[in-house]
Amino acid sequence: MKLSELIQGIREGKFDGVLNDLYGAEALADQKERYTGVIQKTIDLFGDQEGLVFSAPGRTEVGGNHTDHQLGRVLAASIDLDTIAAVIKTDDNKVRLASRGFNIQPVDLSDLSINAAEKNTTESLIRGVAAGLSERGYKVGGFMAYSESNVIAGGGMSSSAAFEVLLGTIMGWLYNDGKVSPEEIAKVGQYAENVYFMKASGLMDQMASSVGSFVAIDFYEKENPVIEKVAFDPADYNLDLILTDVRASHADLSDEYSAIPTEMKGVAKVLGETVLSRCTLDQLMAHIPEIREAQGDRAFLRAYHFLKETQRAKDEAVALREKDIERFLKLVRESGQSSWMYLQNICTPGARKEQPVAVGLMISDAVLEGEGAYRVHGGGFAGTIQAFVPKSKTQAYIEAMESAFGQGACYILRIRGTGGCRVME
Repeated sequence: MKLSELIQGIREGKFDGVLNDLYGAEALADQKERYTGVIQKTIDLFGDQEGLVFSAPGRTEVGGNHTDHQLGRVLAASIDLDTIAAVIKTDDNKVRLASRGFNIQPVDLSDLSINAAEKNTTESLIRGVAAGLSERGYKVGGFMAYSESNVIAGGGMSSSAAFEVLLGTIMGWLYNDGKVSPEEIAKVGQYAENVYFMKASGLMDQMASSVGSFVAIDFYEKENPVIEKVAFDPADYNLDLILTDVRASHADLSDEYSAIPTEMKGVAKVLGETVLSRCTLDQLMAHIPEIREAQGDRAFLRAYHFLKETQRAKDEAVALREKDIERFLKLVRESGQSSWMYLQNICTPGARKEQPVAVGLMISDAVLEGEGAYRVHGGGFAGTIQAFVPKSKTQAYIEAMESAFGQGACYILRIRGTGGCRVME
């Protein structure tokens, strides 16, 4: 179908069903306008040709704060903030991708080698996803596309993973008849980020984006993680899932983020292992003096957080399956306390004047008064606060948080049941 025909189809309501499924009926009008705008921009840039439209969601981490890089357990979910693209297939083996706010150069897929000059660029992710698919025996090829995202960059919702999953989904449909599994697309996305973008990351972000819905993931077997969907909608329990962007800069935090897996692996090494998922709490407690001497106290505390948190993520999934919402919320609160006390990813070392994540947690505590749950979300130090808020307190919670962090800082999220997907054709 030509892109102009897709726009006409949107206006006539032909895609209302799929858009309702992805975003909810209350967001339908806004999403129709959003998709129409992206498709029209694609026409303006590349002409009115046969095209398809794709989407890949951001994710929210619910349990397992900094556990995936140690091959532990996580509980995560895809959300209704996403990256979308209107795409035209080409036969010249080049990817020409335009995106609002980015100046992206064409990428020639006839060369899939690692390019050090592309480190930390969008171009590296395009080449890396194509290389990852090719190495797995899949076909890759060129396309022209325009993309936009409402996933908050740096907000712990994994805008980069959504983009990687979007690329994998596009090539999976254009050149492989949709036969690349969500799990494979996630692994390819991580590969692109680790090897081509040259940034260390676990697999949780890509897996949650690609698979969709609530998912419990055990990364113990690195190449074959155990993935189980968990049926849960906070609205069924009269709760709103709210993320608050504390609007703090992530600049100069790379060392803080990288120190966490480095220190955890250092403790694992003292215990004779490569990652902490191979260790037990009994082992950790039996070697306190050696660990403190070799790796320091913070590393020991972070290892303790991991071993309790990876079990907690498993227990949270069990609580949801058993519909024990009070136990689930208790575990979420414990996760947040552990991140603050032991993982120590709330404030940057030495920070005195600026502690925005800590302020967000304090406001959450004051407003919720023991109801619901709240915790740091994602990497920490900056970014977002996650809260499960009783609907009766949602207005008061948002008003309090936005009084501190500014209008529009809060997002009421909807859990999305579908991961990376083809939306329109």
